Amino acid sequence: MAIDEAPAISERVLSPRVSIGIVAATILVGLLVLYHTSHNPRTDDATIFANFIGIAPQVEGPIIHLNVKDNQFVKQGELLYEIDERPYEYKLENAISDQATLEGQIVDERRTIAAQVSAVSVSQANIHSSQADVSRSTATVEQAYADVANAEQGVERSKAEWTYANNNLHRLEPLLPKQFVTVDQVDRARTSEVADAQALKQAESQLRLARAELQSALAQAERSQATLDQSKFQHQQAQHAVTTLEPLVNQRGAREAAVKDARYNLNNCRVYAPFDAFVTNLNISEGAYAHVGQEVFTLIDARVWWAVGNFREGQIVHIAPGMHADVYVLSKPNVRFSGVVDSMGFGVIPDPDVFGRLGPGLPDVQRTLSWVHLASRYPVRVRLLNPPPDLFRVGASAVITIHGN
Repeated sequence: MAIDEAPAISERVLSPRVSIGIVAATILVGLLVLYHTSHNPRTDDATIFANFIGIAPQVEGPIIHLNVKDNQFVKQGELLYEIDERPYEYKLENAISDQATLEGQIVDERRTIAAQVSAVSVSQANIHSSQADVSRSTATVEQAYADVANAEQGVERSKAEWTYANNNLHRLEPLLPKQFVTVDQVDRARTSEVADAQALKQAESQLRLARAELQSALAQAERSQATLDQSKFQHQQAQHAVTTLEPLVNQRGAREAAVKDARYNLNNCRVYAPFDAFVTNLNISEGAYAHVGQEVFTLIDARVWWAVGNFREGQIVHIAPGMHADVYVLSKPNVRFSGVVDSMGFGVIPDPDVFGRLGPGLPDVQRTLSWVHLASRYPVRVRLLNPPPDLFRVGASAVITIHGN
């Protein structure tokens, strides 16, 4: 009987040890899993994401060429579609014509101003000439006054000589019968009287001529002064008639802006791909009328892809920008893609069932208490390294594992 009890005793001794070992191994595995999940956070609540833009025309008109189709991949610089550019060509030609017309007006106005400035110079020269004529007329008048004075003195002198000769003749003639004087003396006295009379007449004629020349000189001086006044008036008129280019030159900016705007609109009739992208949500065809600002289709930027995963707030402390990550997508679950953490979210909308609702007025705080609190999740953006552009799709489900330090 002692021999049969030995195996039973051994089994009773080993059974607790095995149980303890299993429990210890379970605890160790759990600790390892907890350590791994804490320092290498993982989530299957992730989505593939990429930037996308809506392609909207900047000019309106019918689409005459549509060079893409839905879900097509396009390279940067490829022509997407073309709007009828004829109206914008006409506007550009009209703007260029208006600009050329303005430049022609400026050239004509410059010629007119040059002629007006020349007229001012001519009027200024006329003023100088009239001033010279006035000066000459003044000198002529002064000379005429001097000639009149000399002629008057000549008349006085001739009158005195004639008076003396006449008195001498009348004094000698009564003495001739008495033979106190000779006939020759009387003849000489008569000849002298006749000559002095002629000289007096000539002097008086010279005086009348000098006075006439004085009147002519005075009249010429008045005409010269009148001409000078007229020249000054014409000079003032010529100065006031000179125009300026400022009103036309100030229009250059507006005309140049109109040409640039028309050329800008013409260039926008052709829309090119701004980057490598996928065309999506294309629901139009050639002939459709494009409106300014109204999206025609959407372009998904194929250059950079992200996996945006929602991690529990307890895991966020183990995540930092720059950490490496592994990404799996459900369409290719056996393919691992490498990525790097770009950024982490800093805010989500609070749960209204726990926090309440934010709004104007007083805070709306919940009066019920929930004993179960779910951890908040914050988005973490992981940038994929060298992703194949034909594999990823926006909104695809993904799994992210981040490798911490």
